[in-house]
Amino acid sequence: MDTDHTGLRERKKQQTRIALSWAAIRLTVERGFDNVRIEDIAAEAGVSTRTFSNYFGSKGEAIVARHHDRARAIAAALRARPAGEPIWDAITHAALEGFALGEPVPDGQAATQDWVEGLRLMVAEPTLQGEFQKAGAAAEAEFALAVAERTGTDAARDVYPRLVAGVVGAAINVVTQQWLVADPRPSLEDVLRDVFGRLAAGLPEPR
Repeated sequence: MDTDHTGLRERKKQQTRIALSWAAIRLTVERGFDNVRIEDIAAEAGVSTRTFSNYFGSKGEAIVARHHDRARAIAAALRARPAGEPIWDAITHAALEGFALGEPVPDGQAATQDWVEGLRLMVAEPTLQGEFQKAGAAAEAEFALAVAERTGTDAARDVYPRLVAGVVGAAINVVTQQWLVADPRPSLEDVLRDVFGRLAAGLPEPR
């Protein structure tokens, strides 16, 4: 088997998946969820509706795909952190690496007020809540496995990896929500460092 050819094919598939997801997000932010069709998303990404169906079962799946990709990137980054690093330091660095996917804006665009308002509406869209919950559950399960590997615990039986995964999932949601509502808007990295720094410190009461 030609591994170079196989690797190239997989990269192209991943690029198409990302392009479709960004197209779905961009159109939903600009037009509203109900005003976007699968045909529109496919056209925006420069592919056929048949190609869209090879990657996603619905426009909701396409929108939430970036959320899932980020969670997988964080879990992979945690596995790659030095073994002796304290767990919350490792998680913070992994989260920063996962969020290196960037702020939730398309390439070459700034986070304008109109974009942020549209993003808020998209995140709050009732039809998408089930998709976000499914992606969150899958992300927590994967992250629990990464924590279990790092700590020598059992992700199926032990409380610790599942608890940490649940906390991290909640923290990532808080990071996103805080970035959306803050005025003036800080960088996503600053919000993430603040949130995960509080967790690493044991979540002390504000003073």
